Amino acid sequence: MKYEIIKDGTYEYVTIGEGPVVVFLHGLMGALSNFEKTSRIIAEAGYRVVIPSLPIYTLPLLRTSAKGISRFLEKFISDLELKDVTLLGNSLGGHVGLIYTKNNPSLVKNLMLTGSSGLYEKAMGDTFPRREDYNYIKEKTQAVFYDPAVATKELVDEVFESVNSREKIIRILAIAKSAIRHNMTKDVPNMTLPVCLLWGRNDGVTPPEVADEFHRLFPDSELFWFEKCGHAPMMEHPIDFANTCVEWLKRH
Repeated sequence: MKYEIIKDGTYEYVTIGEGPVVVFLHGLMGALSNFEKTSRIIAEAGYRVVIPSLPIYTLPLLRTSAKGISRFLEKFISDLELKDVTLLGNSLGGHVGLIYTKNNPSLVKNLMLTGSSGLYEKAMGDTFPRREDYNYIKEKTQAVFYDPAVATKELVDEVFESVNSREKIIRILAIAKSAIRHNMTKDVPNMTLPVCLLWGRNDGVTPPEVADEFHRLFPDSELFWFEKCGHAPMMEHPIDFANTCVEWLKRH
């Protein structure tokens, strides 16, 4: 069963469960649905899960960047009056979480990163060659996962539509370039909060060495590996991913 998406005129988000707040942050080509199975398990374990739809395509172009989305997150958390939050971010969402944590250290209790950008990532490049070729986009989407079957037709169709929309592709590339420019190697060692790193052993976007480097740089981090897993462990191994999150959260 799909969870209800709240649309209040300013935000679109999901909130389920009661307890300490965990804010999930999706990636550049991601959506609220990326966390559906994982979020239910974590909510049932005694947490309030909040998943905002990040304004990938709706910010003014000059504010369409990793920093701009972080400022959106600041307003979202403030407006919903969320306290002592744990941020759980995938890919670009992890990068947004890092920027938010740097700028609001007193408001973040824990940080959880999975396939996060911020140090290094392999992207599709500065352009999407052959973006009108459906099979090419299908292959690129499947390559994000260890198991290509995770890239359902619905997901491939969404990516294909996005990269063939002039308005969307401009924003996708603007955000991707901003994330590459905003390297946080010097910032990470100053983040002293507990950090949980959850990584696919076969991640080809933010490869395993990125997880190792995050683990080395953070003063207080734990690193968990998911075998036969690509860039989105919460989609490929949602139950193991959720249970790992719950076990770590209960210790922090």
